[in-house]
Amino acid sequence: MNISSKAKNLLAQITSTTKLGDLRKMAATIKKDHALAMELWATGDFLPRQLAILIMDNKLLSQDVINNLDKDISKHSDEEKLQLIDWLMANQLSKDKKAIALMESWEKSTSRLQRRLFWYYQARLRWVGQTPPPNSEELLSKIEKGIEKEVPEVQWAMNFTAAQIGIFQEQYRSRCVAIGERTGLYKDEIVAKNCTPNYLPKFIEIQVAKSKKA
Repeated sequence: MNISSKAKNLLAQITSTTKLGDLRKMAATIKKDHALAMELWATGDFLPRQLAILIMDNKLLSQDVINNLDKDISKHSDEEKLQLIDWLMANQLSKDKKAIALMESWEKSTSRLQRRLFWYYQARLRWVGQTPPPNSEELLSKIEKGIEKEVPEVQWAMNFTAAQIGIFQEQYRSRCVAIGERTGLYKDEIVAKNCTPNYLPKFIEIQVAKSKKA
């Protein structure tokens, strides 16, 4: 693959010790450069792909382009895969109306990563401080019926959505807690000190208590 001198220079700066903050500084200097982003993406490496996501032009992220990015991301390890797809959502897809419309159409996508983003975006709408959308009842019904049948990466996002609904909408709180109690998902999960567990009863209890102290 022919690679530009600009891409070569950036790749030379990215090492195993490079942090997300370093990538953000690089991206702040570059701003938007979709062609350069695609060069970095083509390396197949995790950190260059994180930088690539930061400098992509979200206006060029059609469904076909996203499908190709999805296929590439799926080849990474589980941890890297989820970081990349969630990074794409947070830094690009959630900032463009057309991309948001695509995410909202992915509930039944054949791609597990795109289904994850459907649910993760619904959760994000609540925890970023906006007024919760009017679809919480519908979402909870779907979570109650389908969460136990989903693959782990999508299951987590559905659980996270239920958590955010329970935290920010008191009228649904007991129902969200009941989902966790019934399914037992993440009940035995061991989390690091000061980290919030994914088990819905605990998750909701801890975050609601924090919000009351704020």
